[in-house]
Amino acid sequence: MEFFDCNAFFGLPARRPVAPVATAEHLLAEMDRAGVDRALVWHIAQHDVAPQTGNAMLAEAIAGHERLLGCWTVLPNQGHEFPPPAAWFDQMKAAHVVALRAFPDSHRFLLNEVSMGSLLIEIVERRIPLFLSVKRGIAWQAIYDLLASFPTLTCVICDHGCWGEDRMFRPLLERYPNVHVDTAQYLLDGGIESLVGDYGGGRLLFGSGFPESYFGGMMMALKHAQIPKEARVAVAYGNLERLIEEAQL
Repeated sequence: MEFFDCNAFFGLPARRPVAPVATAEHLLAEMDRAGVDRALVWHIAQHDVAPQTGNAMLAEAIAGHERLLGCWTVLPNQGHEFPPPAAWFDQMKAAHVVALRAFPDSHRFLLNEVSMGSLLIEIVERRIPLFLSVKRGIAWQAIYDLLASFPTLTCVICDHGCWGEDRMFRPLLERYPNVHVDTAQYLLDGGIESLVGDYGGGRLLFGSGFPESYFGGMMMALKHAQIPKEARVAVAYGNLERLIEEAQL
């Protein structure tokens, strides 16, 4: 069974994770051990140091590794910290970066139309997936406000946990057609079966949360979930492939 992880990072964070991996090569070795074929990855320096520094470190680290695709971190650009959008998207494409992340709480900005409207419009039009981590960097209210302003945004809500978070993300799945959730930390008994039963197999993406949790936990949960084979394949790798193919860089 093929697995394409949508939610993994490398580099050494300030707080030691369960399975620290310092480099892309170390990450690939752990993927081989677990049986993960490909991964959409980011570098912890994108969060802990600075997006500009971390984005450059990520691009350098994944160069030449066909199994790894990159996910850069975005900021408001009134301070001209990034190139203009067109040039920046060209840089993304050249670096094999296919998605974006935002950590507004950690990086002290508001992810909304006022601060990032022009860039968010382009992200929506280009269908570039934006990953938002509830565990690291954004609150539910901010996600709700963002989607109210940009209802067709291609968004993946990740690291949402297992204790009642369905009540937070299910309304978003119902209202916004391009919202997805990942499996990292989703340890709810019967949760995968219930989500697939209610929303089909196209809204859930396999994500491990590695190295803050192990690859194998959600791999095993997905392998043994009582869902149709086509849904299992879609969650394991097909949905992420589709989102990447739809992105226009």
